[in-house]
Amino acid sequence: MAASQPANPLPPFAVSLGDPAGVGPEIIAKSWMMRDARSLPPFFAVGDAASIRAVWTGPLTIISAPEEAAAAFKDALPCLQVAEAGDIIPGKPSIEGARTALHALEAAVGLARSGAAAGLVTAPVGKAQLYEVGFTHPGQTEFVAERCGIARENAVMMLAGPSLRVVPITIHVALADVPKALTTDLIRSRAITTAKGLQRNFGIAAPRLTVAGLNPHSGENGTIGREEIDIIIPAIEALKAEGLDISGPFAADGLFHARAREGYDAALCMYHDQALIPIKTLYFDDGVNITLGLPIVRTSPDHGTAFGIAGQNAANPGAMIAAIRMAAEAARHRLAYNG
Repeated sequence: MAASQPANPLPPFAVSLGDPAGVGPEIIAKSWMMRDARSLPPFFAVGDAASIRAVWTGPLTIISAPEEAAAAFKDALPCLQVAEAGDIIPGKPSIEGARTALHALEAAVGLARSGAAAGLVTAPVGKAQLYEVGFTHPGQTEFVAERCGIARENAVMMLAGPSLRVVPITIHVALADVPKALTTDLIRSRAITTAKGLQRNFGIAAPRLTVAGLNPHSGENGTIGREEIDIIIPAIEALKAEGLDISGPFAADGLFHARAREGYDAALCMYHDQALIPIKTLYFDDGVNITLGLPIVRTSPDHGTAFGIAGQNAANPGAMIAAIRMAAEAARHRLAYNG
């Protein structure tokens, strides 16, 4: 680890391999190769070692327990074998591969919950294949929340890059259904979890939140929709009364340029693309999905399985590297926050 790391280092981080036919194995291996250059903490892959060997010829060692990872990390990528996916064909997802991904995720969550791992980093999964093996959650976030005993509505997805953090209030909801899904209580709940998450995971003692309006020009005082007046502003006023530093609602088209970003620590957005378009425009190759409101640290690269380039040595590991780094930073901030 880098010299700036604490004298008593954290346990290694568990990185679930995701779908073995996707880019997860490749970007994890490439992250290990850049461990020194990017000052990454010790981590170990969780899943099927064969999926790594299918795309990488570097040093790999099978470990039987997380505590073996730190010693092995210097010379080889440690892998905790929890399932076998059979014949791995990069770019060709399979039912057996999805089952392996689910076993790996389950095992990695358990290790983070027990404290054997300092946190959890999840590589991308193919949800279409997962649904065929009985997966019933909208995504990995909801699965992790359930396994941690947290109601899915209390687990908040934040997308983060070096100069922007965004939280979608509604996520996988059809655009036509967003106005019906938005409530004052939902905005208030997301904002409180976000503020607490900024304190615990980012070390920001007094978080500054800003809120995007739903409608163009933030509704123009009700002439282009009343959601700001009826739903969003009451939530902001209630949060201010509770002591939060929160402002808005502001027109979303002027909320993400460089000067605007200097005025807040996180932006609350009303729907999926309102949050994800700016973060992916700025940080497509190194954006991180961090889940707030959990008893464990959980991050993930902000991209999918990329089956189309799997096995071609074309995957950029930037987002996985950023996810591992953010997990380490969050874990250290949590130690300080908890005293």
